[in-house]
Amino acid sequence: MLLGMARDLSCHAAMFFGTSSSRYSTESGFYRADKLTPGTDQENEMTETPEHVLKSVFGYDSFRPMQREVIQNVLDGRDTVAVMPTGGGKSICYQVPALIMKGLTIVISPLIALMQDQVSQLEELGVPAVFLNSSLERDAYFTTCRKIRDGKVKLLYISPEGLNTQKMQDLLHSENIHVDCITIDEAHCISEWGHDFRPDYMEIAGLRNTFPRAVCLALTATATKIVQTDIAEQLHMENPAIMVSSFNRPNLYLEVKRKDRALSQIENFLNDRPDQSGIIYCMSRKHVDELFTELNGRGFSVSRYHAGLSDEIRSENQKAFIQGKKDIMVATVAFGMGINKPDVRFVVHYDLPKSIEQYYQEIGRAGRDGLPANTLLLYSPADIHRIRYFFNEKEDPSKDERLLQAMVKYAEAKTCRRHFLLSYFGESYNPLEIENPCCCDVCSKGDVENNDMTIASQKYMSCVLRTKQRYGASYVIDVLLGAKTKRILENGDNKISTWGIGKDMSKQDWLELNSCLLDAGYLNKTDDYNVISVSPYGYRMLRERQKIMLPIQPHKNRTVQSFPKKKTVYLIDENDEEGIRIAEDLRAWRRNLADEMNVAPYIIFADKTMFDIASKKPKDMDELLRCSGIGETKAKKIGKEILRIVNEG
Repeated sequence: MLLGMARDLSCHAAMFFGTSSSRYSTESGFYRADKLTPGTDQENEMTETPEHVLKSVFGYDSFRPMQREVIQNVLDGRDTVAVMPTGGGKSICYQVPALIMKGLTIVISPLIALMQDQVSQLEELGVPAVFLNSSLERDAYFTTCRKIRDGKVKLLYISPEGLNTQKMQDLLHSENIHVDCITIDEAHCISEWGHDFRPDYMEIAGLRNTFPRAVCLALTATATKIVQTDIAEQLHMENPAIMVSSFNRPNLYLEVKRKDRALSQIENFLNDRPDQSGIIYCMSRKHVDELFTELNGRGFSVSRYHAGLSDEIRSENQKAFIQGKKDIMVATVAFGMGINKPDVRFVVHYDLPKSIEQYYQEIGRAGRDGLPANTLLLYSPADIHRIRYFFNEKEDPSKDERLLQAMVKYAEAKTCRRHFLLSYFGESYNPLEIENPCCCDVCSKGDVENNDMTIASQKYMSCVLRTKQRYGASYVIDVLLGAKTKRILENGDNKISTWGIGKDMSKQDWLELNSCLLDAGYLNKTDDYNVISVSPYGYRMLRERQKIMLPIQPHKNRTVQSFPKKKTVYLIDENDEEGIRIAEDLRAWRRNLADEMNVAPYIIFADKTMFDIASKKPKDMDELLRCSGIGETKAKKIGKEILRIVNEG
């Protein structure tokens, strides 16, 4: 299936954008034919600038934060570790230099999906890029190898597993191949301190030794300081530049809700966002299958993805989601790494992620186009036990436990979630210095006044004591609500004085109270099993019957503002009727063309480009080239159609 998609995209690239390989050939192009390996004296003699390549090929007028600095390091031959948020434009950091340098750029990527997505977009721009992996049939594999040996390829995408094979080593050491750059994407996978360590990444250092004059660029969206240092050491970098961009994604709305009838919560969330594209992450294949069945039965445009499905079904489902034929993807963590679909408007976590790094990476798949997007995490303490179950299979679970506890603290935070995330990655955050200040569920509530929660707190702490301080919050709350679970009946806790005295409050309100009591120091909680107990301070408040004031209000009275729930998020004035007409006509034309080409609509141009065209209303080709995302190749091939749509009104 992937082979077929690759062939289709290749054919469409020639048909739609034309063949422009001569522009990038070894005889001419964005680099000097006599340019030497990075780090040589002739390095600064390149005739093309990164700015020119960015505009003429990719259609952008300016670089995003830190991109230009990273690109210059690569061109100067300096090894670099670059930490940039998902959606921050990491691929530009090696694609632009690849079109300037003489030789081959190798991109090591962990997933076939990433290679497929990147190569598809580059092919549509006329850039000679290929991937080599197990999805290619024998003939296609050898044809691709011949192109590489003949110097007709600028970017080669391979997996770390494929890199270590003898046939790959033989190919890369062919007589006419000169490796200028080695790029490692998802570079946190090389560090044992990272959240997704992969042993195959350890072999990449051997490639560095084989091509010592090739510059090395390591890219990741999630790396703490210790991981950044470890990446440089594992890759044998000498005097590397370690560059960290801001982790702040101001277009993402951060929200956490206690899990309470999760299916209804998901359904309500989706009903508020009709026809929007989004991902729902689940902890297990079982949860994926169950949620997919329920949502599909309720009429939602939904697909699913997990390792239990066949390669063919996963590929078909992924293609349907990327091309916009299915709105929602329900998936395990196996889905999404490297998927460059820019118009994902929401990411929902049905279960608690195992680490902040995983969570941050996954929510980063929303709003890659820079337009507003929502994130929602449904949190239940029961998720902690399910995650911890897998720790028992490891010799040293301490690192995993540390990562999990940080994730729990984020889910239970009563202060700005954006501040929490940025602080975790070592970045300060001052909303007063930000043009678009924090947008999270905690801050959107505004200042919550302290309310008298004395009676409820006394009930709760008394129940903790009556149940002998041996359980977590969920069990204590079940006792307060008068539940008759098997565990409560077996323990005889249906006979204690606090059983059923809390029916005047909802489970959500009790959970909120539990969090506030923990934050205020009335309760303690163990790190291993989240068992709660009354602190000495809490004992004193109970004994002396002092008033307990907490920043809490009944759940039913809370209102939380999120980003717009309508399908279309415009970057143009809502009163600009002509602009809206142009945007919608362009959207429909793009959809039809994408269907004919069997590609995703964003391959033709992104929503941001569509809105920029609609806003600027270009009258001729020169004005069209001033629109974001319109380079020379696109303008030449589809410019007339775009101008026709703009001017036909």
